[in-house]
Amino acid sequence: MIDTLYGAVSEEVFNQAKNIKLFICDIDGVFSDGRIYLGNDGEELKAFHTKDGYGIKALGASGVEVAVITGRRSAIVANRMKALNVEHIIQGEENKLPALKLLLAKLNLSVNDVAYIGDDMPDFECMEYVGLSIAVNDAHPQIIKIADYTTFIHGGFGAVREVCDLIMYSQNTLCNASGASI
Repeated sequence: MIDTLYGAVSEEVFNQAKNIKLFICDIDGVFSDGRIYLGNDGEELKAFHTKDGYGIKALGASGVEVAVITGRRSAIVANRMKALNVEHIIQGEENKLPALKLLLAKLNLSVNDVAYIGDDMPDFECMEYVGLSIAVNDAHPQIIKIADYTTFIHGGFGAVREVCDLIMYSQNTLCNASGASI
């Protein structure tokens, strides 16, 4: 086991994190706490944690690509991800694995170059496919069961930041990463 900022991780997970070139995130339950607020006029609201935002910006600054793949479509997600300089924003994909494969082909990456974080059954196939699969702490039990790593922090409360820090820590870029305003 290797001690990290958040707790001990297996040597296998730490070594796999060293090779990550692309970090793919689900949105609902990962970047957000999974709750969707609906206003009387149909307005949809989500809460995003600034810790996750800083982590994504720092990870990008360290040279790791970031993408999101989500089953829902939301202008809120597009706006937040653009603010975090996430170039690859894939929305409305209930079957996420084909979108993931297209992204890998576009970026000329192998599955071992990719980490994916999810929380529920729509993430299952992607998590089984990539080199490093991550479940948020409060993920569905079947997702936790197949994950290589489960975060110490719940989705929507800094779990994404935890993984960003793990990747940068393993790649020895944590101290060098700079994130601008979030």
